[in-house]
Amino acid sequence: MSDFTLYIGNRAYSSWSLRGWLACKIAGITFAEKAHDMAAADWPDFVRAASPTSKVPVLRHGKVLVWESIAIGDYLADLFPKAGMWPNDLAARAQARAISAEMHAGFANLRSSMWMNTRRRFPGRGRNPGSLADIARIVALWDETRRRFGAGGPYLFGSRFTLADAMYAPVASRFVTWEPELSAVAKAYVTAVWEHPFVVEWRKAADAEPWTIAKYETPGP
Repeated sequence: MSDFTLYIGNRAYSSWSLRGWLACKIAGITFAEKAHDMAAADWPDFVRAASPTSKVPVLRHGKVLVWESIAIGDYLADLFPKAGMWPNDLAARAQARAISAEMHAGFANLRSSMWMNTRRRFPGRGRNPGSLADIARIVALWDETRRRFGAGGPYLFGSRFTLADAMYAPVASRFVTWEPELSAVAKAYVTAVWEHPFVVEWRKAADAEPWTIAKYETPGP
């Protein structure tokens, strides 16, 4: 039996669950998954029992409990330094941490206007000044990071899929769903993330889930 258990919500919609799950996959650990429908009547009981913040993801490792996806990634990176979860180069690692922190703390307009739904397509919808400003900033981050550190592979820091890619994977998913206008560099990066084996595994599991949440199934303006 694994010493690690990850608590998550609906795979189709829960962007933060995806980030924590990808961190576990990048670390190469064997872990149990406890997924629950966020629209179920007993969701509050499930999440309160699992998480001190009543939010997912949460990683339990023996007696250690880690919440917040970025903290889960850092905890696993400390446990498994040979997994290469952050870039080795100091400047690249600083960039990876900075853009990951910016993702963790920001882009509220994009989150609210273009939610994650791995199973649906809403092309051309969700566009407003706030979401478009967030998209412009994200595209600029991706373009700069790829230009400075992305040689040798399709991901933000080249051939290695890092925690920074895990932090932005739900954004790539949003861009597949909502299809905003992107630079050529950003489009190529979205495709690379969407087709990464870990993300494909997550998408297939999302497709197999019987749960739906109505408010995420209909696009906004």
